[in-house]
Amino acid sequence: MRNLILFIRRFFNLILFLILEVICIILIGRTNTLQGNDVMSSANSAIGLMYRKQNEVVYYFGLKMMNDSLLAENTKLRQQMAQYLIYDTLKDTAVKRIIVPGDSTTVVKYADYLYRTARVINNSVSSENNYITLNRGAAHGIERNMAVISGTGIVGKVVHVSDNYSSVLSVLSVKQQVSAKLKDGTVGYVSWNGERPDVMVMKDVPQQIKVKKGDSVFTTSYSFFPQDVLVGIVYKTVPIKKNNLQLLHLRTATNFRNVQYVYVVENKMMKERSKLEDSVKKIK
Repeated sequence: MRNLILFIRRFFNLILFLILEVICIILIGRTNTLQGNDVMSSANSAIGLMYRKQNEVVYYFGLKMMNDSLLAENTKLRQQMAQYLIYDTLKDTAVKRIIVPGDSTTVVKYADYLYRTARVINNSVSSENNYITLNRGAAHGIERNMAVISGTGIVGKVVHVSDNYSSVLSVLSVKQQVSAKLKDGTVGYVSWNGERPDVMVMKDVPQQIKVKKGDSVFTTSYSFFPQDVLVGIVYKTVPIKKNNLQLLHLRTATNFRNVQYVYVVENKMMKERSKLEDSVKKIK
């Protein structure tokens, strides 16, 4: 208490000045004079700026919840799309699907593809073979060889699984190539040349095929990815005269430097298909 009294005595003139200054500003602000309007305008601007900064802070810390909510909503939309993309070839009509609640997402019981959300917790883009670690594993229904896509395009294939984590071999790998097609149906293979993480190349495209800058390249039913997932956008074509082919350079649809959330795709028919194809190979 004694220190407070000494402080007030020492700075009494300054404190009195500040108090009187505040009173004057309040009195001026309450009048309708030009100065009063200026004071109120400045005060409103300062308060507005303070509220905006406060909102930005709250918005920033709420991004994770918003992302999780949007990802769950996108998953439900993908499941609903899966219902209408599958047809009864005998009747040429859409087959009715049954939606059943899952543990963290909603899945389609009889659709060919099931989508599960996952978050990227580790990622590399500068190695010869790049891997991505996800926060989902066997306990969440993840298995080896499942395809992984982002909200914009292809990502890779699950190669290792533990109870709660899984490792994905990215398409940014010299180990694997992806069957892809142009908008006219021309099929080729897309691979990574081990250089830039935002560029892939499509091989074996005949020169007579007219390819323009900005054309889209999608996955085919021959790949382990679902059909018609965006691979990338053509930004350069290079003719190869010796074999009358051309090499297409693509901007990857997925931003591998900043991928945070993905979908792990289960092809429910893949095991049956693989078993059949393996049996045919044994006959040969």
